[in-house]
Amino acid sequence: MNRLGWTILVVIVLSVSAFVAMLGGEAVERVPPTRSVVSRAVPAGIGGMLVPVAGIAREQLVDTWGQARDGGARVHNAIDIPARAGTLVVAALPGRVEKLFQSGAGGTTAYVRSFDGRISSYYAHLAGYAPGLAEGQRVRAGDPIGFVGDTGNAGAGNTHLHFAISRMRPDERWYQGDPVNPYPLLAGRGMGR
Repeated sequence: MNRLGWTILVVIVLSVSAFVAMLGGEAVERVPPTRSVVSRAVPAGIGGMLVPVAGIAREQLVDTWGQARDGGARVHNAIDIPARAGTLVVAALPGRVEKLFQSGAGGTTAYVRSFDGRISSYYAHLAGYAPGLAEGQRVRAGDPIGFVGDTGNAGAGNTHLHFAISRMRPDERWYQGDPVNPYPLLAGRGMGR
């Protein structure tokens, strides 16, 4: 997608957001202009977890957790959600943007930690971040995080979101934690290991 396409996408998201906020009539916390109403259109799983790729229904998800990668050298502790390049990626859960990071494997990545510090959600292979996204920023479920891409080791043209969840202890940093399969959560089946 070219620069004009990205600009048009951002204008559409912001326009819809403003229109829905105007209709809602409820008090809204003052936040950066990247707020989205995508959460209303994305199916929710248990506990309000949203499918983090706009337009993807939970019935479309495939459980890729535990699959072998790199010829069996490592295990896939996430699920991959295929989508067209540039598709909006939204926060699956509310929290604070803990880290924006360029990774060799994950490419353009974002880590969002729950407000209680116990859960971290990880978004990888992004084509780019949502305008204005910054470390320390508070996000609600459905707020824009970035756009589906193929950065890192995804492979050219293999556009998808690599989405992971980790249980965190208070003293753990953004890259630590115990991986949890996000598939049952997104599919509405509860939190298992």
